[in-house]
Amino acid sequence: MGDLTNSDFYAKNQRNSSSANHEGDFGVSVMELRGLMELRGGEAVVKIQEDYGDMDGLCQRLKTSPTEGLSGDVTDLEKRKEAFGQNLIPPKKPKTFLELIWEALQDVTLIILEVAALISLGLSFYQPPGGDTGDSCGTAAGGGEDEGEAESGWIEGAAILLSVACVVLVTAFNDWSKEKQFRGLQSRIEQEQKFQVVRGAQVIQLPVADIVVGDIAQIKYGDLLPADGVLIQGNDLKIDESSLTGESDHVKKTADRDPMLLSGTHVMEGSGRMLVTAVGVNSQTGIIFTLLGAGEVGEEEKKEKRDSSHPSDPPISTIATGAAVGKAPGNAYIVNGKMQDGNIENNQTKVKKQDGAAAMEMQPLKSAEGGETEEKKKTNVSKKEKSVLQGKLTKLAVQIGKAGLVMSAITVIILVLYFAVDNFVLQKRPWLTECTPIYVQYFVKFFIIGVTVLVVAVPEGLPLAVTISLAYSVKKMMKDNNLVRHLDACETMGNATAICSDKTGTLTTNRMTAVACYIGDVHYKEIPDPGVLSNKSLDILVNAISLNSAYTTKILPATKEGGLPMQVGNKTECGLLGLVLKLKRDYQPIRNQIPEEKLYKVYTFNSVRKSMSTVIKLPEGGFRMYSKGASEIVLKKCTKILNAEGEPRVFRPRDKDEMVKKVIEPMACDGLRTICVAYRDFPADPEPLWDNENDILNELTAVCVVGIEDPVRPEVPAAIVRCQRAGITVRMVTGDNLNTARAIAMKCGIIHPGEDFLAIDGKEFNRRIRNEKGEVEQERMDKVWPKLRVLARSSPTDKHTLVKGIIDSTLTDQRQVVAVTGDGTNDGPALKKADVGFAMGIAGTDVAKEASDIILTDDNFSSIVKAVMWGRNVYDSISKFLQFQLTVNVVAVIVAFTGACITQDSPLKAVQMLWVNLIMDTFASLALATEPPTEALLMRKPYGRNKPLISSTMTKNILGHGIYQLVIIFSLLFVGEQIFDIDSGRNAPLHSPPSEHYTIIFNTFVLMQLFNEINARKIHGERNVFDGIFRNPIFCSIVFGTFAIQIVIVQLGGKPFSCTPLDLEKWGWCTFLGLGELVWGQVIATIPNSKLRFLRGAGQLTKKNEMPGDEDMNEDNEEIDHAERELRRGQVLWFRGLSRIQTQIDVVNTFKSGSSFQGQLRRQSSTTSQNQDVTNVSSPSHMSLSNALSPTSTAAPAGQC
Repeated sequence: MGDLTNSDFYAKNQRNSSSANHEGDFGVSVMELRGLMELRGGEAVVKIQEDYGDMDGLCQRLKTSPTEGLSGDVTDLEKRKEAFGQNLIPPKKPKTFLELIWEALQDVTLIILEVAALISLGLSFYQPPGGDTGDSCGTAAGGGEDEGEAESGWIEGAAILLSVACVVLVTAFNDWSKEKQFRGLQSRIEQEQKFQVVRGAQVIQLPVADIVVGDIAQIKYGDLLPADGVLIQGNDLKIDESSLTGESDHVKKTADRDPMLLSGTHVMEGSGRMLVTAVGVNSQTGIIFTLLGAGEVGEEEKKEKRDSSHPSDPPISTIATGAAVGKAPGNAYIVNGKMQDGNIENNQTKVKKQDGAAAMEMQPLKSAEGGETEEKKKTNVSKKEKSVLQGKLTKLAVQIGKAGLVMSAITVIILVLYFAVDNFVLQKRPWLTECTPIYVQYFVKFFIIGVTVLVVAVPEGLPLAVTISLAYSVKKMMKDNNLVRHLDACETMGNATAICSDKTGTLTTNRMTAVACYIGDVHYKEIPDPGVLSNKSLDILVNAISLNSAYTTKILPATKEGGLPMQVGNKTECGLLGLVLKLKRDYQPIRNQIPEEKLYKVYTFNSVRKSMSTVIKLPEGGFRMYSKGASEIVLKKCTKILNAEGEPRVFRPRDKDEMVKKVIEPMACDGLRTICVAYRDFPADPEPLWDNENDILNELTAVCVVGIEDPVRPEVPAAIVRCQRAGITVRMVTGDNLNTARAIAMKCGIIHPGEDFLAIDGKEFNRRIRNEKGEVEQERMDKVWPKLRVLARSSPTDKHTLVKGIIDSTLTDQRQVVAVTGDGTNDGPALKKADVGFAMGIAGTDVAKEASDIILTDDNFSSIVKAVMWGRNVYDSISKFLQFQLTVNVVAVIVAFTGACITQDSPLKAVQMLWVNLIMDTFASLALATEPPTEALLMRKPYGRNKPLISSTMTKNILGHGIYQLVIIFSLLFVGEQIFDIDSGRNAPLHSPPSEHYTIIFNTFVLMQLFNEINARKIHGERNVFDGIFRNPIFCSIVFGTFAIQIVIVQLGGKPFSCTPLDLEKWGWCTFLGLGELVWGQVIATIPNSKLRFLRGAGQLTKKNEMPGDEDMNEDNEEIDHAERELRRGQVLWFRGLSRIQTQIDVVNTFKSGSSFQGQLRRQSSTTSQNQDVTNVSSPSHMSLSNALSPTSTAAPAGQC
C-alpha cells in the first residue's frame, strides 16, 4: 500500500515539477538537481562549475541569495513546493479498525472457542431421525426437556460467539487507541523538530517540513540534516555519512573539494551554511525510501515487535538515524568494526543491498512509520536484553499457559472417558448411528468446557495490562517532562540502581554568568569596572570573545519585564558575551565588521581539543588567531601573558604553576568553571600550514582567565536525597575541572564530607582501569566504580567505558541497571549502552536524542526522579494485576476441573467464564494499571533483575484468597441447594434451563472477584486496602460499573448466560460472601511470611532467560564448571592424602627431635594460611581447594595424638 501511495505522490511531484519547468519559473529542474546530488567530491564541484559557473550561479538559478536566503514570500514558497516538492515523505497509513479486529481474531484460544461454538451451533439444529430416541441413546439425550428447550440449544453457541466478539472488539479498540496516542506523541515530536534557516537576512527556526529548495540552512555540530544540499561556506565541517554509505569514518566537507551534504547524515564537527537542493521524496534518502515503498518494510518489523506491546516507538527526530548513532565519534571500539552491541557488518550489508535499513535510517522528515521501524531495528540490535519486567512476564505467561493446557486436556479426557465408560461399559449400550450427532454434541460440550478452562488459565490480559499501564504512565510522564520514546524504558527505570548524570544543565541551571576574572596580573573576585583595565587588554579581550564564538550565540533582551536576558546558543559562550556587556562594550558591531564568511579559518570546539580557535586576516597584513578553552589546557600552550599595561611578558612554567594554585584552583573550589582566553599573531608571508594543528595551537599569549558560575538548580539536592533513599547511586560525569566538579557535587549532595568516596579525573580513571597494554580490565574496573561518585575532565569514551563497566560487573548479586544522561553528539554510545538513556530536550543535539530512550523536556534532574517513580509504579501495577488475575485463575481452573470431573459439567459455563475473563483481563487491568504513583515508592530499594515477580506476600495472598473462594464455591456447589432450599443444579441434562443453584455460584464467584480487586490494590501486606482509592476515579468507576453489569446479567441474562433471576435475599447472601473477601484479606495480612517458609521461592525466576543470547553461553559454562568440579575433587583428595602423610612424618620427626609439638603445629598452620592467601590472590578458582586443605592439614595431627 505504502509503495503505491509513495509512487503516486512521487509521480505527482514529477508532473508538477516538469510543468513548472516548462513555464520557466526556475532555471533548473528537479531531475537536474537530483542528478547533481548523486555526485560526490570532485565530480560534483566540476559539474557545478560546468553547468552553473559557481555556487552563486546555482543560487541565481534557484532565485535565492547565498547570504540573505529566500525572501519568505508565501507565493514564492508555494511555487517552490509545487516545483520541487515538500519536505516530507507521506506516512504509511495507520491500520484501520477492521485490520485491528482481524489481528485480534488471530488469537489461538479465541479461534478454538469460535470453532467449538460453531460446531455446537451446527449440532444444536440437528434433529436425529426417528421420533423418540431418548431411551436408546441413554443418558446422552437426558430426560427433563421439552420442545422449547430443545430448540434453544443454539443459544450457548451463539452466546460464546457474542462474547468472543466482545473480547475482540475490546482488544481492537485498545490497539487502536494506543496507535492513535503514539501518532499524537509522534506529531508532537515532529512539530518540535526545527532547523535554522536564513530568510530575509534573518536567522529563523523553522519546522523541518517547511524547508524548501532554495533555502539557506545553517548547520552546526550535532545537527541531523533535514534535506540534501550543497555547502556554501564551512568551518572545519565533518559529517558522519554512515547511515547512507555504511562508511564509519567522518567525511570532511569543504566548499571547494566536497560540498555535497545529504539528508539523514550527522554533523559531527564544525559549522557552515548550505543551499537546500532536494527535499522530501527527491532527496537521496527519499529516493531510496520511494524505491522500497514507504510502508512495506515496516510490516515485518511490526509483527516481530508486537509481542513486546509497543505499537510504535515514536522516532525523536523525524529522520531516524540507525547506524549513525551507534558509531558516533570515532572511538576505538567502533573503528574495530563493532558497534557497541550490534554489528557494523550487518549495517553495511544492509545498506549495500539497499534493503529496509538504509532508507529507514535516513528516513527524513515527517514519515510517521519509517523512522519507527528502524528505531525498532536499532532497539532489537543494540538492546538485546529484554527489559526486566518483560523477561519475567514472558517466563510466567509460558509457565501458566503450559499448566492451563495440561489442566484443560485432563478435563476433556476425564469427561469423555467418564461418559464413554458410564454409557458403553457400565450400561452396556450399543453405539447407534442415529445417536451419533447427540454423542458428538456431548463431546463438543466437553471440548467447550476444556477450552474454557484453558481460556481462564491463560492470562491473555497480561499483555493488555502491561500495555495499558505503560501507555498510561507514558501519557502522565509527559506532564512530568519525560518524553518516553521506548515504552520499556519507562519500566526499566523503576529498577535503576545507578544514574550517571551530566553536570551542566542537568544538575545546574545552565545559565552561565561570569563572576570573577584574572586580567592584567590582578585577580578580581568580581567583574571589575572597565576603567581600571588597560584599553589594549580590553580591546583584545572583547574582540577575542566576540569573534571566537559561534555567531548563533547571542544575548537577547528579556522577554518579560524585570526578567533575565535570554541566552541563545552555547551557554558558556553566552557567559563570555555577558562579560563583554558587563565591561560596557558590545559584541554585535565587531561581528558586523567581520561577518562569519570573512573568518579565515575556524577550529571548532570538540571533546578532544577542549578549545575553539578562530583565525582572522588583519587589515595591515598578517593573521591573528583567537583561542578560548579549558584554562589548564590553554595555559599549557601559552608562552606569554598580557601585563597590567596590556603588553605581552614572558610566561614561564613556574608562573603557570603559581597561577594554577592561586587563581584557577580557588575559582574551581568555589564551583566556578574556568575559561582561558588567548591569542597569537602570524606573519602573512610565509602563510602558516593551517592544517598542522599542533604547531598552530601553540606559543599563545594569555589575555584573561574567566570564572563562570553555573548555579545548582534549587530542586536538585532534594531530588538526589530521594534517589539515595530509593537505593540509587548518583554519579556525576562531567567534562569540567575536578575541583569545580567536586564543589558542585558537594552542593548537590552527591558527596558528603567524611564519606568514603572517589572523585577522580579521566586521566586517573583510565590509569586505574587499564592494564599495561591499555585494555580495560573488568577486575580493575570493579575496584573503582563502587566508590566512584565524581568523574571530571572525562571524554565521551570514558563515559561509555564507565557505563559498560558498571553494567558488566558481577560484584553484586543483582546486575546493576544504569541510567545515563547526555546532551552531546558524542554521548551517543553511552546513551545506547545504558539500560535507559536520557537526552536533554533543550540542550541536547539530535544525535543524542536519537540514541536516547527518554527525553527530558526541561533538562532537569528532578524529572529523572519522577521517571523512577513512574517506572516503579508500572512494576507494582503489573504485580497488583497479577495478584488479582492469578487468584481468579487458580480458583476458576480448579472449580471448572473438579466440577467437570465430579458432576460432568462445569459449575461456571463457557459464557460466564468469558465474562469473568473480561472482568479480569480488560477491566481489572484498566483499574489496577492506572493507580497513580505515591512517594512511598521511593522509600524502598529497587527490586533488581533476579527478584521473583510474585513475592512471598503476593503468593500468600493468592493462595489465601484462593482457599477462601474454593471453600465457599464448593460449599455452595455440594450443599448450596440445602442451605437455600432450592433445586440442585448438579447433573442437569443437556439444554436444561438455567438453575437458581448455579446462578448463585456464578454470582458469588463474580462478587468475590470484585471485592478481591480492592484487596489486590496492595501488594506489600498493607492493612488499609482503601488507602487513596478515591485518587483513582478509573478504579472506582470500573468496580461500580462491573457490579451494575453483573446485576443486569443475573437478572436479565437468562439462557445465554445460563442465569435465572435472584431475589433480594439471595443477592444479600451473595454480596455478604463477596464482602467476606475484605475481612479474610485482613486475616491473611496477620499471618507473618516467616511462618510460610515454602513461599520463599514462589515465582522465582532463574538468571537464565534474562538475556536471550546468553543461553548457549550458560550451557557451556555449566559444562566447564562440571569438568572443573571433577578435577578439583580429584585434586582435593590427592592433597588431603599427601597432607596426612606429611603430618604423620612431622609428628614422628617432632617426637624424635623432642621439640614442642605445639610449636610445630602452629608453624604448620601459619604456612598453610599463607598458602591459602597466596592461592586466593592468584586464582580465585582454587579457593575451594585451599579451604579444603587448611582444616585437614591442621586438624589431622590433633587426631593423630
